[in-house]
Amino acid sequence: MTNQPAPGNSGGPPAKSNGFDLNRPTIISLLYILSFATGITGIIGIIMAHVWGSEPEAEWQKSHFSYLIRTFWFGFLASIIAGVLSLVLIGLLMFPLIAIWFGVRSVMSLVKAQRQEPMPDPETLWV
Repeated sequence: MTNQPAPGNSGGPPAKSNGFDLNRPTIISLLYILSFATGITGIIGIIMAHVWGSEPEAEWQKSHFSYLIRTFWFGFLASIIAGVLSLVLIGLLMFPLIAIWFGVRSVMSLVKAQRQEPMPDPETLWV
């Protein structure tokens, strides 16, 4: 009998499961996606991203926290700009584009988090 670390400990690679893995980046991504229906869970997600981002459990998570934090704040900034520009109607065209961008980035992070893969370029504003 060998002494092996329990799953989730930093002593070895995480155990892969065939089910849905509810890791921290996944939770934040789901909160972002759920914000399309509730409007408030994105704020909970960004708070969690900032808190958990300072203490990642695994190396691959660092890129997700950076990616998700940038997704929220750039989406928020773009929404403010679109809100101001909606006074001249051009902002109304920006809101759907911002929503698509935000949703696609959230889903991309969710998919990679399920595979426990890092985000390829967390600093990019592209998908």
